[in-house]
Amino acid sequence: MNKEDVLRHYRETGALLEGHFLLTSGLHSPVYMQSAKVLMHPDRAALLCKALADAIRAKLGPKPVDLVCSPAMGGVVVGYELARQLGVPSIFTERVDGAFTLRRGFEIPEGARVLMAEDVVTTGKSSRECIATIQANGGHTVAASCIVDRSDGEVDLGVPLFALCGYKVPAYAADALPPEMAKLPAIKPGSRNLA
Repeated sequence: MNKEDVLRHYRETGALLEGHFLLTSGLHSPVYMQSAKVLMHPDRAALLCKALADAIRAKLGPKPVDLVCSPAMGGVVVGYELARQLGVPSIFTERVDGAFTLRRGFEIPEGARVLMAEDVVTTGKSSRECIATIQANGGHTVAASCIVDRSDGEVDLGVPLFALCGYKVPAYAADALPPEMAKLPAIKPGSRNLA
């Protein structure tokens, strides 16, 4: 599966949005990837995550991890389907008082090889926070994964990042918006409230 295949799924489901968006990172962008619109279709989710699982196996071997862990909310469906494709359990972290934690009885066996799974990585903040939670709970993060890497390989998560698609899209600080974007109201479509 190549970049155009991935973007086709986003376009066909209305998940590739254009306008003025306030990203979870606090940056502003003219493009937003609403992965939930793609992942609401089980056939598309399975197809995308199978391609991602195949890429991970090709580099890390046939049984690369013991567990998949995702940050809620965006990574939950990707993490579940990726874990299903890899034949391992899936858990997710949730924000409690602003910090990721494991809830719902989720545990990470000491020394477990864990894959962190996200839908979209932009600055990597949520991914790094999830990885820190994995480490703090006894896991060893062997790699990270996402469907779309909006940094197109520039973000450093401290572990290898497997992405189905690199898609570099501009992102701006609030005081550096292009004039045409500044004229549009900012929409906050993500799942995390900004503080």
